[in-house]
Amino acid sequence: MLAFAGNSILCRLALKEGHVDPLTFTVLRLASGALVLALLAWFRNAPARRAGTWPGSIALFLYAVTFSLAYVGMEAGTGALLLFAAVQLTMLLYGMVKGERLTTLSLFGLLLSIAGLVYLLLPGSAAPPLGSAALMVVAGVAWGAYSLLGKTAASPLATTAGNFARAVPLSLICAAPFIATLKWDAPGVLYAVLSGAVASGLGYAIWYDVMKHLSVLKASTVQLTVPILSALAGVAFLNEAMTLRLMLACIAVLGGIALVLASKQRLRG
Repeated sequence: MLAFAGNSILCRLALKEGHVDPLTFTVLRLASGALVLALLAWFRNAPARRAGTWPGSIALFLYAVTFSLAYVGMEAGTGALLLFAAVQLTMLLYGMVKGERLTTLSLFGLLLSIAGLVYLLLPGSAAPPLGSAALMVVAGVAWGAYSLLGKTAASPLATTAGNFARAVPLSLICAAPFIATLKWDAPGVLYAVLSGAVASGLGYAIWYDVMKHLSVLKASTVQLTVPILSALAGVAFLNEAMTLRLMLACIAVLGGIALVLASKQRLRG
């Protein structure tokens, strides 16, 4: 979870002071992540050359590029909350479309989460820019779709490595028209590589290993800590404010999702 929160902090560190532009950050993040994941897949005898899919790679690229663009004008904790909420709600709504039962408790939790997001985005001095918020919601939907596409992967590590490798040329194509305006310095490159190689590459590899030992409910619930960790790290490392609006939105959004997850677990039991 620290690695997942680290992506928000590293991206915000890189972009807040203009160390790197968001498109270059995306390219470096995906490329360094692809390299680390390919090495891990090779080490574990899970060759990634033919693994992954183009739909998964497109979803991964869309997540990465909108994530970077959103953080140009958004604080780390707010961005992580929007991202996490969009991911979870995308997957929950997909389950509903597929016929999953919706209990009174899960319906209340879903409505509470949505209300928390609406409250976070209401006009006011503490509200994030709507453009950045919209981009982060798109990033969350894309990551949710990527997660759903990967649920049936026989080898999650090899599939992720293959998807990262395919996403790199997509990021280069996206950045090419803006080559004259791209910029980076040493700190910006360092933050992007750390985000890709450590927070993404190693972070995802560790998560897949941990997932083998966790129930779906525990795996989903532990992710509720990511926006909180991101907000606290933003206060510590980026001098961002922990506003009352963000705290109340976190309680509503994360609490609502926790209620949905708990209700789904009881139905399975």
